[in-house]
Amino acid sequence: MRRREFIALAGGVAATLALPARAQQRKTPKLGILLAGKREPFSKLFWEGMREFGYIEGQNIQAEMRSAEGTLERLPELAAELLKQNVDIIIASETPSVQAARRATSDIPIVMAPAGDPVASGLVASLARPGGNVTGLSAATAVLAGKSLELFREILPNIQRVAVLAHPTNPFTKPFLEQIEHAASALRLGHQTVMVRGEADYDAAFADMTARRAEALVAQPTLAHVRIAELALKHRLPSVSGNRTFVEAGGLMSYAGSLADRYRNAAPYVDRLLKGAKPAELPVQQPARFEIVINQKTAKAIGLTLPPTLLARADEVIE
Repeated sequence: MRRREFIALAGGVAATLALPARAQQRKTPKLGILLAGKREPFSKLFWEGMREFGYIEGQNIQAEMRSAEGTLERLPELAAELLKQNVDIIIASETPSVQAARRATSDIPIVMAPAGDPVASGLVASLARPGGNVTGLSAATAVLAGKSLELFREILPNIQRVAVLAHPTNPFTKPFLEQIEHAASALRLGHQTVMVRGEADYDAAFADMTARRAEALVAQPTLAHVRIAELALKHRLPSVSGNRTFVEAGGLMSYAGSLADRYRNAAPYVDRLLKGAKPAELPVQQPARFEIVINQKTAKAIGLTLPPTLLARADEVIE
């Protein structure tokens, strides 16, 4: 369901529809925002979307934001903090955040903004009818992670082995690795999975990859972008992730749904829910636009010449 469809639907909903019970008890509704990673660019893009629906933070809507800053083990504690703030809706960005919010409450509506593969991760029953208290956006990141291996084959036609960095307790890890395994099998690529919980594990992980002769790296999107990009550059490994902020930090490539769409398009869900819609009945939105972002500066630093055809297809090339 696209933004214009939400606007049309919202226009047909009477302004007198009741807000959730918590919002009725005060003049201004309150949002809880739960992030796995850093606050930007999520905060900027989400509030841009909210302004399109007439919501201004501090004026006609309040918000409490909590960020795990990449330490996923903190998310349950942060979700509990939001519940103590009596929020009316939780907006959770990335699969671990959605899972933490869902485990914390079955009552408060939760908007995924987004989650990598919400059906395979068990967050919703289906995209069409999510059920329960969770709805929002799917990033389709698992499928794209598999397809990113095709980009490596295009860049390095003779590539034999890729490494995959993943987090052992992230609910998205299972579908993420399954798609990579399918793609690697189809492309006849060997692959090595290395589990990391935090930045303290990264140096050893890269040493292991190097020792086992990995020629490229796929990084799970919720891992720490900056440190992984630094180490990939140090070890001269072409790298890809499902988040363009990884490329901005120095990673080689990202292949993902539009970042702006992912964050801005949470706003229509918030608007509908505040007007009385039930999350169980709001279909989950799939990405409509996909972007390839390439860091040409990184390519040159690791001695890689990128095919002109790939550069031409890229939505953005960072020089």
